[in-house]
Amino acid sequence: MYSDSHMHTAFSVDSQAEPAEMAEAAWKKGLPSVCFTDHMDKDYFEEGREFVIDTPAYFAVTGKLKEDFQGRMEIRTGIELGLQPHLADFYRDYVQKWPFDYIIGSIHVIGGKDPYYDDFFEGISDREAYRMAFEETWENIRLFQDFHALGHMDYVVRYGKRQAEDYDPAQYGDLISEILKELIYRGKGLELNTGGLKYGLPFAHPHPWILKRYRELGGEIVTLGADAHKPEHIAWEFGRAGEILESCGFRYYAEFTAGKPEFRKIAGNEA
Repeated sequence: MYSDSHMHTAFSVDSQAEPAEMAEAAWKKGLPSVCFTDHMDKDYFEEGREFVIDTPAYFAVTGKLKEDFQGRMEIRTGIELGLQPHLADFYRDYVQKWPFDYIIGSIHVIGGKDPYYDDFFEGISDREAYRMAFEETWENIRLFQDFHALGHMDYVVRYGKRQAEDYDPAQYGDLISEILKELIYRGKGLELNTGGLKYGLPFAHPHPWILKRYRELGGEIVTLGADAHKPEHIAWEFGRAGEILESCGFRYYAEFTAGKPEFRKIAGNEA
């Protein structure tokens, strides 16, 4: 079983799961390790609550869980940063203050709006929205590089009016290639996020075309996460995830400890 390096608990505004509950569920599923990656989305609000984390309490809880699960399952402490161009300096200072094992850089807000809400798509086509998302991604990663992997690239497709029906990443090939080249140049990874499968898409994020293009350009660091907000979603469709990675040319996936990648063979790949 693979490690799950993307999960949320009640430290995130959009989850009610207790950290111990998530850890116990992961252990029962046979995972060798997990990395908590609760939300830090400064300047993003839901029903008046800002998506920011109580970082000292977070480290206290995950530290206790590391002790509790010692010898059974390795537990790491990470964070998912909701990138916006004006937050680059804030996040740069923030991550220097805390010893995160793993930092995901994700795009949840595009032009000040979250595509999770229908009003984001008002007056624009899915294709226009998807291009806007890639443009926002490109701008963010040029301004901020203090993360280890880009999270759920093409996340926006989950919420499109027609979802994947009007989505062909090759249509944005030049822009996507520039994003991937920047990641590779900066030594950054790309996350395979099985949340797309959970949302009914025919692919995990990002689309296989993007994964293959990252590999073609020389990218080697792929991380794996289910984006679980509930215990039952931990390691969602991880069997398919291994097949996806192998089909896209990868022999290893990466887990991060103390900011350093550790490469693991994809299950069934002994070469």
